[in-house]
Amino acid sequence: MHALVIGGTRFVGYGLVWRLLLNGHRVTILTRGRTPDPFGRRVERLIADRRGLEFADVLRERRFDAAVDFLCYTGEDARSAVEALRTDQYVMISTGSVYLVRLDCPVPSRESDYDGPIMPAPPTPAEEPDWRYSVDKRAAEDVLTDAWSRNRLPSTRVRIPIVNGERDYSGRLESYMRRILDGGPIPLPDGGRRKLRHVYSGAVVDGIMSLLGRQETLGQAYNFTQDEIPTLAEMLEIVAVEMRAPLTIAPVSEDDIRAAGLERDNVFPFTGHWTSILDPGKARLELGFRHPPLREYLGKIAASFMASIPEHPPSYYAQRAHELRLAAGP
Repeated sequence: MHALVIGGTRFVGYGLVWRLLLNGHRVTILTRGRTPDPFGRRVERLIADRRGLEFADVLRERRFDAAVDFLCYTGEDARSAVEALRTDQYVMISTGSVYLVRLDCPVPSRESDYDGPIMPAPPTPAEEPDWRYSVDKRAAEDVLTDAWSRNRLPSTRVRIPIVNGERDYSGRLESYMRRILDGGPIPLPDGGRRKLRHVYSGAVVDGIMSLLGRQETLGQAYNFTQDEIPTLAEMLEIVAVEMRAPLTIAPVSEDDIRAAGLERDNVFPFTGHWTSILDPGKARLELGFRHPPLREYLGKIAASFMASIPEHPPSYYAQRAHELRLAAGP
């Protein structure tokens, strides 16, 4: 199989490229060429801006057995892919957030829950980016659904929640591991009682590999997610045990956070309201999707972090001194 990976030099895309190569497939990656990669001569590189005129130019007269697109964010992105790509299967990496903007969407959300009325734009500017991201991803999916209905354009949509993994450049989970390592109390909104259902990056790669080349997946959408639905506090307890370090959680209120001059979403990842909880039942039944246990995959991430702690802390850790004052109370 000759696979094109659009955006294959970071995190999940990086892992997918390696898996394809290890399985003996031919791989071409399309990026802007700004992020170095370790693939050497193992891959062919196409350099183009995903939203530039050169995107269509570099793909002209090219054909691929499969294309996996990590950079499709809007309806226009999807239309450009439909027009430019010649492939037997186009896989769009979408998001669980497409359910969050559907009014009265059930939780956990199944693929069949996608259709329905969409909520209007939120009244607060702070929520607008999350709402816009979700609405734009739905627009991209709708382009592909329409192209499948009209012309049987061979696409598959993959919906994923927050992804954790060893190469997560967002630094979300890493920021909590640094807090655990420094030994200070970790202030969490409402004590970290919010329920979470994330996904491991390796499981996303496994899921993508399981659907490539399968005709029955065309025109379909699949949720990939872990089985467990812990609270954030329970998740951090597992991480602390795997790191063999003590964990102290200091419950704080939204009012406490605001009074301390902190912005919750910029300091306390995983605590925001725009967090999807998906049902992976369809992927289990139709693809044989299996996710590693929560403790197992968090242990892998913790071990990788402890073996090679990044030199520079992530942005989520930048206000740690203010957090510690908040945790100490008045």
